Amino acid sequence: MEQNQLAQAVYTLQQGGTIAYPTEGVWGLGCDPDREAAVEKILALKHRPRAKGLILIAAAWEQLAPYLLPLAPAVQTRVFATWPGPVTWLLPAAPDVPNYLRGDHPTLAVRITAHPLCRELCQRWGKPLVSTSANPAGHAPALTREEVQKYFKAEIDYLLDGDLTDPGSPSTIRDALSGDIVRL
Repeated sequence: MEQNQLAQAVYTLQQGGTIAYPTEGVWGLGCDPDREAAVEKILALKHRPRAKGLILIAAAWEQLAPYLLPLAPAVQTRVFATWPGPVTWLLPAAPDVPNYLRGDHPTLAVRITAHPLCRELCQRWGKPLVSTSANPAGHAPALTREEVQKYFKAEIDYLLDGDLTDPGSPSTIRDALSGDIVRL
């Protein structure tokens, strides 16, 4: 990965744009979680209802903490034992987290990614990134850059190069308070 590609991705995010990038299991679509217009663009591209909510990925807990309520020590231990990695946790959202991120839920889906490109992108960006699978509703998640282009043509503002680290399926989603698996 050339450093100028990461710089261009960060610039695109700073301008309120949308990007596509490889994650652990599938290609993702991302944007600045604090720009409602960018999030709405991703929801429209995917034909995804706002009520479902989205995932935020980050390079470190400190990037996610402002979006969440403090965690009880036992919950923190359970969650941190799986990160970095492909486990997304539903954690209690801070009161000011908008519903365009959390949907109709009191929780927010978050993950500290193990994917080297995503980690470096979040480090350079300095905050979390919206991360949702790169596919329109009802279609299989994109597993290649070419599939992303087929689904979204020129509707994404920037498309990073890279590879999936564990191709095949989106991250597991778990409820942090109950420990239950919500999605495998």
